[in-house]
This record gives sequence, C-alpha cells and structure tokens, in this order.
Amino acid sequence: MRILIKILIIVGIIIAIPLIVALFVKKDYAVEREIVINKPKAEVFEYIKFIKNLDNYSIWNKLDPNMKKSYKGTDGTVGFVAAWESKDKNVGVGEQEIIKIAENERIDTKLRYKVPFEADDDDYMITEDAGNNQTKVKWGLKAAIPYPMNFMLLFRDMDKEVGGNLEVGLKNLKSVLEIK
Repeated sequence: MRILIKILIIVGIIIAIPLIVALFVKKDYAVEREIVINKPKAEVFEYIKFIKNLDNYSIWNKLDPNMKKSYKGTDGTVGFVAAWESKDKNVGVGEQEIIKIAENERIDTKLRYKVPFEADDDDYMITEDAGNNQTKVKWGLKAAIPYPMNFMLLFRDMDKEVGGNLEVGLKNLKSVLEIK
C-alpha cells in the first residue's frame, strides 16, 4: 500500500510540474516577415486584399489541393469569409474573415481554426511604398495558446515555424506579382 501511495505521489508531481510551469509561460506570440516587391503599392494591395488570391502564394493554401472551400460575401471587402475543410491534419477546418481594410495600406483578417484545434488568430498584411515602384509587404500573425497548452511554447519556436511559412508565402507572392 505504501508503494502505491508513493507511486501516486510521484505521478501527481510529474503531472503538476508542467501545469505549474504553464502558469508562468506566456500565452501569446506574434510573428511578422517582410519582403520588397518590384511593383507599385496600389497594384500589390489590389492583389493581396482578395483572400482567394492566397491560393496562389500561401503555403497553407497549397498544403491540400483537394480541400473543400466555400465563400460568403464579396471577396476584397470587409465581411468576406473564406472557409476550408480538409482531411489533412496540417490544414484542418477553419475560416478566414476580412475584418478591416485601410485601402492601399493594410488588410486585417480573423483566422478561426476549428479542427485539429480551436483558435482565433489575427492575421494582417501591410503595404508600404519602398520607392522606385517598389512595395514593402509585411505579413504578420498574432495568436494565443490557452493554458495549459501554452506549456508547448517552451519547446516550439513559433517565430521560426510560422515565420518560415510566412517567408515562403511572401517569396511566392513576389514571384506571382513580378511575373504579371
């Protein structure tokens, strides 16, 4: 009986340690990357404000070419929602809604993931004049991981993981727009 109690205490401590540590781990993170595209700002913004164009440059949209997609509203306007559904665990189920547009400056969207996990993330793209018919595009994401799952942030470099995907997407965007 004493051995069983000792085992239960040890198991309890093993479970409690990550839960206690998670109390002190940050819950949110932000990632941003940028690139300069050899096209005028208005032309770049006119392309990126349409969510459907993400299919041409976003690494996430390219992960499952067979994902089911649906749309509500008018693309390129506030309130437009693009939803996706995939059996690929790296894609899952979710939707993206345009929540704010500052014409030729910035587009803000809300990413709502439903499967394989639930989350509401803020996504944005900013365009800035870089001179000589060039445009600096910044693509960013702000997200939060609730307690106790935030414990994972100790072992995952979200800046590297998410940032790497943003970098690939921006390089794809540059290629798409500079070919036009």
